[in-house]
Amino acid sequence: MTEERKKVSFGFKSVSEEEKTQKVGEVFDSVSGQYDLMNDLMSFGIHRFWKRFALMHTGLEEGMKALDVASGTGDLGVLLQDQVGESGTVILTDINASMLHQGRSKLLDQGKLKNMQLLQANAENLPFEDNMFDCVTIAFGLRNVTDKNAALSSMYRVLKPGGRLLILEFSKANELISPFYDFYSFNVLPKLGEWVVNDGDSYKYLAESIRVHPDQKKLIEMMSSAGFIDTEYFNLSAGIVALHIGHKA
Repeated sequence: MTEERKKVSFGFKSVSEEEKTQKVGEVFDSVSGQYDLMNDLMSFGIHRFWKRFALMHTGLEEGMKALDVASGTGDLGVLLQDQVGESGTVILTDINASMLHQGRSKLLDQGKLKNMQLLQANAENLPFEDNMFDCVTIAFGLRNVTDKNAALSSMYRVLKPGGRLLILEFSKANELISPFYDFYSFNVLPKLGEWVVNDGDSYKYLAESIRVHPDQKKLIEMMSSAGFIDTEYFNLSAGIVALHIGHKA
């Protein structure tokens, strides 16, 4: 494989795989302290609806095992914990130590760590046995992964037969709202990041990373190539966000 073929996107830039991993790490090191606040400000709180909609499709029951990849500060993990109950298990992973630290501190304050584990891990090579989890979720993390196909294969491997993968991610917005969404993304978001976390560049990357992420249909194709069956997606907020679902046979 030539060096050119190893190039991947970091926003609108083309960089090496190693450089992307490093740069994404720097982004989340920078924003981790105000991550939850920025999520609320950027989405006007609507991210909470998106996450609750996703959790309506987990198929989880009391006593099951769930894995949340790229878990950030653990918002989705808390909702998964409510579904599996005290007899179930929830494991949260993130490649970024700063994000895991923020998540652990928040979950400790909320008293939510009783049957929850946090582990630093790369989505491309999850350190779990085959066929371990009833449901795997990843929310707003896949677009930051360097090798998305490797991550999809890794998540497929750790799912039990009959288990589900839920991918909640920014996607391609409806053409009617695209001009307004583009203005907000490239003009308002960086300014907001500059004011709140003194880092406009990270939120410029956020806007760019959404535009180069596979759209709804392309992601379905990638999931199918990784082995998932009965794949489908739901557009939320006019396609600004999409929930993709796949099953393991």
